Amino acid sequence: MKWSKYFIPTMKVPPKDAETISHKLMFRAGLIQKLASGVYSYLPLGLKVLKNVENIVREEMNKAGGIELLLPALQPANLWKESGRWQKMGKDMITFIDRHGREMLFGPTHEEVIVNIVRQNINSWKQLPILLYQIQTKFRDEIRPRFGVIRAREFLMKDAYSFDIDENGLENSYQKMKETYGKIFTKCGLKFTIREADSGVIGGKFSEEFVAEGECAELEVGHIFKLGIEYSKKMNAVFVDKEGKEKPIVMGCYGIGISRIVASIIEGNNDKNGIIWPFTVSPFHILIVPVNLEENLIRNISEKIYLNLNEKFEVLMDDREESPGVKFSDADLIGIPLWIVVGKKIKNQKVEIKIRKENRFVEVDLENIEKWVFDFTNKIH
Repeated sequence: MKWSKYFIPTMKVPPKDAETISHKLMFRAGLIQKLASGVYSYLPLGLKVLKNVENIVREEMNKAGGIELLLPALQPANLWKESGRWQKMGKDMITFIDRHGREMLFGPTHEEVIVNIVRQNINSWKQLPILLYQIQTKFRDEIRPRFGVIRAREFLMKDAYSFDIDENGLENSYQKMKETYGKIFTKCGLKFTIREADSGVIGGKFSEEFVAEGECAELEVGHIFKLGIEYSKKMNAVFVDKEGKEKPIVMGCYGIGISRIVASIIEGNNDKNGIIWPFTVSPFHILIVPVNLEENLIRNISEKIYLNLNEKFEVLMDDREESPGVKFSDADLIGIPLWIVVGKKIKNQKVEIKIRKENRFVEVDLENIEKWVFDFTNKIH
């Protein structure tokens, strides 16, 4: 991708209401744009990171035996009344009356919906255990949206639900998800701690949360719950066991805030100049920076490097008619892991490669660029 043909609206100064470092840098690097309080548009760079995180989550969930589905954002109130949560959620729930006079809501979570599906389709111990998950937009009318996408009113979340025949099965499912979450957050470049938590309106008898390091003390990025039979008993989600007896399905719930992860990665990976993306989630892997496009040699070599690497990596080339200072400043800000700087040294068949995380340059022969990049990426993986 060429910078001049892309859409990266960087800014020098963040909006006044930006509080945390991630909030400020997401604005400055052109990742998001505010539409209303707690409501954000994801611009191209931000969307690419969001999709990369989503792909990591999906890959690890699939490895753990999860089966993906997609549940509707709109939900009927009667399901929530059946579970007894209609009043518990309070004003955080965004509700409305449809044209037929029915009470509806924009889903803040999906326990009731998934239980409704399971109770209609699973009735035997032979069909259990099963782990179902989705990646879906959630809606919560936060009384005070803060910290950008960390505490927003509309956000992207992965929620998973395990269904087992007994408590031992639930414990196995729970531990598998706990291990899977650790793999996901590590792959995303997050440092995190796990602590016992309040289950809140989700309910259940026990839960733990995954908290990422960062400036914002609230950086919960994952929460796992042992729900037991709380929902299945109230909503009559039952199965017939080996002895022919009817029993309530034992349930677990596992949530990951995907849009929160993006902000949390920035919280733990930045310096005074901007973002430092881990290679796994970066919107582009490599940034090519020609320092002077008026020189034919620099322009031609830059194009050649771009075409060669673009076949194997996500590559952005800064082809703008800007000074090296502006290009370097924007490069630091948006945080691409590797830069290939094509400047005066190209006359000696050399380029400089900057490792953004280490804030240092390495001189590399022109003919060895591709090998150097492959060796570097293999090492960090």
